[in-house]
Formats: sequence, C-alpha cells, structure tokens
Amino acid sequence: TRQLVEAVKRLSFQLDFEQERQVILRPYLVAKAKRGVVGKSRYAMRLRQQVREASGHRESVLIFGEPGLEKDNLAALIHFGSACRREPMVRVDCSKLQPNGADLFGRVGGKIGLLEALGQGTLVLNNIQELPGELVGAIATLLRSNTYRPVNRSSAPGQPDPEKISQARLILISEKAMPVLDAAVAHTIKVPPLRVRKADIADQVTYYLSLICSRRGMDRLRVAPEALRRLQAYDFPNNLRELENLVERAVTQMVTGNVLTEELIWPSQSKKKQFRLNLLNAYPQLRRFLRSPWWPDRINYGFTLWFFALVVGVLFLGPQSRDRNIALLFFWAWWWPLVLLSFPFVGRLWCAVCPFMIYGEVTQKLSQWLFPGRLQRWPRQQAERWGGWFLFGLFALILIWEEVWHLENTAYLSACLLLLITAGAMIFSALFERRFWCRYLCPIGGMNGMFAKLSMTELRAQQGTCSAECTTYQCYKGGPQKGEGQETNGCPLYSHPAQLEDNRDCVLCMTCLKACPHRSVEFNLRPPGIELWTTHVPRACEVALMFLLLGAVYLHRLPELQAHLGLNWSLSSQGVHALVSVGLLGVGAIAPLLAQTLLQAQYRLWPTLKPKPFVTLAYGYLPLVWAANLAHYLRLGLSEGGRVLPVSLATLGLSGSGWPIWVAHPAVIAFLQGVTLVAGMLLTVWVTQKIARQPLRQLWPQHLSTLVLGSSLWWLIVGS
Repeated sequence: TRQLVEAVKRLSFQLDFEQERQVILRPYLVAKAKRGVVGKSRYAMRLRQQVREASGHRESVLIFGEPGLEKDNLAALIHFGSACRREPMVRVDCSKLQPNGADLFGRVGGKIGLLEALGQGTLVLNNIQELPGELVGAIATLLRSNTYRPVNRSSAPGQPDPEKISQARLILISEKAMPVLDAAVAHTIKVPPLRVRKADIADQVTYYLSLICSRRGMDRLRVAPEALRRLQAYDFPNNLRELENLVERAVTQMVTGNVLTEELIWPSQSKKKQFRLNLLNAYPQLRRFLRSPWWPDRINYGFTLWFFALVVGVLFLGPQSRDRNIALLFFWAWWWPLVLLSFPFVGRLWCAVCPFMIYGEVTQKLSQWLFPGRLQRWPRQQAERWGGWFLFGLFALILIWEEVWHLENTAYLSACLLLLITAGAMIFSALFERRFWCRYLCPIGGMNGMFAKLSMTELRAQQGTCSAECTTYQCYKGGPQKGEGQETNGCPLYSHPAQLEDNRDCVLCMTCLKACPHRSVEFNLRPPGIELWTTHVPRACEVALMFLLLGAVYLHRLPELQAHLGLNWSLSSQGVHALVSVGLLGVGAIAPLLAQTLLQAQYRLWPTLKPKPFVTLAYGYLPLVWAANLAHYLRLGLSEGGRVLPVSLATLGLSGSGWPIWVAHPAVIAFLQGVTLVAGMLLTVWVTQKIARQPLRQLWPQHLSTLVLGSSLWWLIVGS
C-alpha cells in the first residue's frame, strides 16, 4: 500500500510538472518551419547545406544576417530536420527577457524556467543583440558549458547559487555582432542578403504567388519579365519580408488577367525625395479644383469635345490658307508654341484634356454599350517592345507628310492629320481597355511624355502610406472608395502613383487624387528634370524620337538651309522632296553619335574611365531638342498669333483689314529665339554632367557636339 501511495505521488508530481511545463512552454512554442530555402543560386545551395549540417549535431548555432531574412525559419528547419524533431522548440524574443533571467533560468525552490521545462528541446534566442546586459555573461556560460544558475533571492552573501545542467540546444539569431557571445558559439551561419541573391528572386516570387493563390483560391499567376527585371534592379533593404509584402500588394492591385505586370510592382524609392514641395498642401484650393468634377471631365465633355469638332469643320470647310483660316492659325501659331512652353511647368498636362482621347473614350463607352465585356487586356509585353518604335515611325511619316504637302498652310490636310490621330485613338479604344493608345502608340503622347521629363512638377504618392494604409488600390483598379475617396474607373494608363518614377507615364488626369482616401497623392514642385539623373530608365525608341524631333527643326528650316548653303535643289518633285526630308530628319543624330565614338576612343586610352551607354547619355540633349523646337515655333506664335481678329473675320468671308493685330518686332523674335537656344545649350551641358557624373573635361566630345548643334540651329533660326 505504501508503494502504491508513493507511486501515485510520483505520478501526480510528474503530471503536475508536465502541466506546469506545458504552461511555461506554450506561449513560445514553434509548431513547424514555414518553408524551405527557396532558390537555385550558389548562395541558396550553400545555405541549404549549412542547415543540413547543423541538423546533424546538437551544438549551438548562431544565425547571423540582416533584417527580413527569415532567420527564425532557418532555426526551425535546423530543429525539425534533426533527430530531436519530436522535442519541443521555443522561440524567445531577447528584448522581453527579465534582466535577472528568472523566466529563462527559473527560481530556486520556485517556478521552473524555460531551460528546465524544455528538456532536450531547442531554445531559439531571437534578436540576441537586444539581450539585457545583465544576462550576456550567463548566456555565454550556458553556451560554453551548458550550465546555468537559477535565480535565488534568499542565498547567503558569498554563497554561490546552485548550478544546473541544461540539456537544451541553443540557436541564437542576431542582426549585429556581439563578440562575447559570437566567440562562445560552436557554429555560425551567415545568411546572405537578397541583394546578392538576385538569381533567386524569380523563384521566390513564384513561391509567394503560389502561396497567395492557394490562400485566396485564385488561379495560378505568373510575373512578367519586365516586372521581374524591375525587382532585380532593387536592393530590398528588408529582404524577403519586403519581397513577400510587395508581391502580395501587387496581387491585391490586379484587376484582370493572370500576369503581374511592371505597373503593379513598386518597390520603395531608392532615391530620397529631396527638394520637393507638395502644392496640394501649400494651396488647398488647387486640391479642391483638381478633385472637383471640373477637372478634367467638365472641361473635356463641356468644351473640348465640341470645340475640336468645330476646329475640324472649319479646317475642312473654311478658307485653306493660314492667313484666312482661324482654325489653321490656332493649330500652328497657338497650339504648338503653347504646348512646348507648358512642358517645363506642367509636363504632360495637355494629355488630360486631349481631344483625341476624348473621342476615344466616347468610342469605348459606345463599344461597351453595344458589346459589353468585349474590351481586351493590354498586350503589355509586345507594346513595351514595339510601341515606342510604332509611334516613332508614325511621327516620322507625319513630319515628312507635313513638309512635302505643306500642311502648315493647307487647312484640309491639317484636318486630315488631326482625324488620323483621332481615328487611332478611337480604334484602339474600341479594342482595348482604358487608354492603350495614349500609353504606347500616340505620336503626340510620345512627344509629350518625353518632354515631360523636364518638368518642374510631378505627380507621386507617399509609398509608406500606400503600403501601410491602403488595401484596395482602387486609385489603380477603379471602384468605390471610403472616406473622402471618390468612385473612379482607375488610372487610365494603368500606373499606380506610388510606383511612378517617370513623368512619361502620367497624364495628370488626377484620377488617383480623386480616388485616394488617405491623402497619399502629391503634386510636387521639384528641380526640373531631376528624374533624368535619379530614377530614369533609358529607352532606345525614346532616344530615336528625340533626335527625330531635333532633325525636324532642320527639316522645317529647309528653305533657309538652301539659302545659306547656296543650294538650288528643285523640290517640285514630291519623291525628291520626301527623300531630302528623310535625310534631314536624321541630321540631328550625327554629331551626338560622333561624340559618342570619340568618348569610346577616349575610354579605350584610359581604361579606368567607365563610359555611360549612348542611350543613357543621349538624354542630356533633351533640353536642347526642346529649346530648338520652341525657338522654331516662336516665329509663328509671335508674328502670326496676334492676327486673331482679322483672320477670324476672314474665315467668315468678311474683310479683316483695319482690325488690330499684335505682332512682335523681328528683332524681339530673334532675341527670344537666341535666348531660348542658349538656355537649351547650357541646360544640355548641365544635364549631361548630372547624368554622366564625370569631370567636365572627360565629356568634352559631348559638349563639343552640343556647341555644334546649338551653333547650327542659331545659324538657321536666329540668323535667318
């Protein structure tokens, strides 16, 4: 009977101890590893090998690396891959440990600590760099000898506390070096950051997509090559944690389809947002106007829609010369100079009230009414590859047509040009959703987007606010919003304001500003053209368009060129005229290409110099190209724009003689043209230096090319 009573007591004690043990361990238990090591790079393979080796023994391990590398998951892989996988594993945040160590070591005659409760399990000390200073020595002793001393408040002075032996395995996780503990650990695993494992990003993204799709019950998704390249160009300071959040955010933004495109990927900005002033905060009335129905819908459908039809009608039915047709005068003497003048101030604002796309939107609404749900998704990959070259070719044909057929002074042909671009917008709006034509194919939009890079304003968003507070992303997708957010159809160009790094992809329609309930969208005043040397991504098709527009200035000045050179070419044949036009359109690229050849030769002589690719450095000429076009059209604007009243009367068949006109003196026009060209040359030198980040003397061929181009333009425009 006595033995039975003692057995019952022992069993009761064991049950009480086990119950107490479970209560102590439960808040810290780790049930399983979340995932294995994803990737096929040499870094991933070495990491898997290190995990396997650590699983084969019970010695202490330090897992060291930057934040966001899932080091706690590696610790779980080590434990659950070992022979003691059935033993418990607990993870403790060192910042929450008691300074006296009672929760870890227990108390003499009192509550047991984690080490005793754990038995032969694994103790993971997370964020060891935040360990209380009083415990550093005790943990170092534990690592070296597997011994520790429970806390004993009643011990006599000079009498050591009782020592216990720990059977638990220790795994330390740290983001900072701690020499005292690092020296006491048997093995160290250094986890490589994601920025050196970029070959694994594709596998990581695919894995995260599979998890998200499984959790949400979605069909399988994939990532576009352009989006993957965007991810691989980013350094991910928060590593895998940031990548997973980014992929989940991108999936949430998806509207249709099964491909994560480049527009859905917006890593944190790599460049600090310096020298920015949010005009929406500085001028609240501007915010109210841009969020009102007036911008741009009432302007577009209350004025531009019918005014454009009136202009086209007058071009077809009115007199055919510019001195007698107000619509022709408006198009060539008003619109061109004013839109060029607007680029440095408001970027691509013209596209928000563009009549071409207004008729495209009307066509799209009519198409949806007749054939609901028939709009196609954008063929993004093909459009990114070929869209820029399409608009380049279309612009070249327009310039040749304009020169050979004298569109500046032929009203019905100018109307045909406007209708041609409008037809493109209407056709592609009937086929594809949103503004596919504006984003990829419109020649005027391509020019506007290129010159918008020089603007002193930009539309952006606070990425922290977007990622932390927004869960719907309906500024991008469209749909109803909460709070002050308005219901919209989403960004017409499929650009999220938080991922914008280039004014090329924003038409300032302010759809995102209307939709955002968190006041994240900003309309910033900034240093003009700053994106060209910070976040800019060069495109060969855009560089080709830039030099095409520079060549167009020489083409527009063909009579002056013939007079200066004493050439008596007969351009009565349209074929010969067209061939000469093609040649002149390429003139603007000759000097920059020769300069690049000289730069390459210089770099071969001094191998320590690192050359910039031509497609990158060529953007330095953008201010000169803009200035050359503006200088050319200033003559029309200042010498003919003020003839509005007599030309308006002549359009109606009345005599315009005697009515007031306002024209600038030729000397004033020449002065303004010269100032514009000089400013363009100086800005080109400055922007080239900012892009290249090299000493002035090393870029002398590029600056000599700028001087040659500027001098030739002065000779043709100011000297004529």
